[in-house]
Amino acid sequence: MRETIKRYLRSAVLAAVCLNIGAVAANAQTAPVVTKAQQAYMIDAETGTVLLSVNENTPFPPASLAKLMTVELVVSALSKGEVSPETSYPVSEYAWRTGGAPSRTSTMFAALKSSVSINDLLTGIIVQNANDGCLIVAEGMAGSDGAFAKRMTARAKELGMANSSFANSTGLPDQVSQTTAKDMVVLASHIHRSFGDRYGLFSKPDFEWNRIFQRNKNSLLGNGIDGMGLGFAEGQGFSTVVSAERDSRRIYLALAGLPDDKTRQEEARRVVEWGLTAFEKRNLFKDREAVGTIAVYGGAVSSIDLAVHEDVSVLVPINNPERLSGRIVYNWPLNAPLEADHKAATLRIFSGEKLLREVPLYTQQAVAKGTLTQNATGALKELLFFWL
Repeated sequence: MRETIKRYLRSAVLAAVCLNIGAVAANAQTAPVVTKAQQAYMIDAETGTVLLSVNENTPFPPASLAKLMTVELVVSALSKGEVSPETSYPVSEYAWRTGGAPSRTSTMFAALKSSVSINDLLTGIIVQNANDGCLIVAEGMAGSDGAFAKRMTARAKELGMANSSFANSTGLPDQVSQTTAKDMVVLASHIHRSFGDRYGLFSKPDFEWNRIFQRNKNSLLGNGIDGMGLGFAEGQGFSTVVSAERDSRRIYLALAGLPDDKTRQEEARRVVEWGLTAFEKRNLFKDREAVGTIAVYGGAVSSIDLAVHEDVSVLVPINNPERLSGRIVYNWPLNAPLEADHKAATLRIFSGEKLLREVPLYTQQAVAKGTLTQNATGALKELLFFWL
């Protein structure tokens, strides 16, 4: 299998170059299962294989899913030592009225003018979906909810959530906040990998605060699902972000644009079950293994080998597997001199027409700048390539 793919990759380089390889990324993916969600995205945690993709970059209001971004900022501050679990923040009248008992929204019932520790606020936000908890931590860490929301948006960009912006810490209705299914999966993956022991809060069954006992608001928990959250936006429907694990395999899923909570429950469980049972792992390349060869211009040699810097695996359907193929994408022309281990290209792995994953490729050796004759020959080749 590996040798077949390697032979295809070597021939695909020249074909792709001739066909303007830069356009490959625009190829659309077809969803392997039918879902009632308007937006959907799911990946395998270990390999990064895209298992499901439907309008994954179409924006929708995050609603309470915005709280996941709030939680990320709190945990990030804890990991950097900027705050401690015992750090306490006061409950302002704004936080109490907007997200507390008078708001009639999801709340941890923090008492007005009391102080609450970061540890309890984090638990209240995750377990009870607490709007007051979000506002208290936002005001405590940034001075105001608006200032904290700016941090949320900036942090989202740092994490690679290119299409997400936030106007508040809670997800309460506004005209600015938006995210995408793909961005939410990026966030879910980061949270699971970065939370350490705190990730267990997502599956904590209940939490009592201010003498009020509440069970975990995430009704999807169980059967492998051990986190993340639920959202609802008027006129946009119901959404969810899911992290699930079974038999040492973990997936991350985001669904949005569902008509009601019942459908959200059914779709999330059905898609998760499919994602955890309908695929098998294929090992394609070992760390430092050569994948293909591309042309170099103006160098002492005319081509260079590219290799992966990690073991590369993908998941493929157990039933009706499609042919695996790959394309090497790089900014043409690649000019000398080049150092060894220079990131020079990207390997895109497809199953049929579906893009499964992207892997960076690195030069296996250095290429010195060529002689005058070699440079002239390279320039001629480049000119011919351009016209072809």
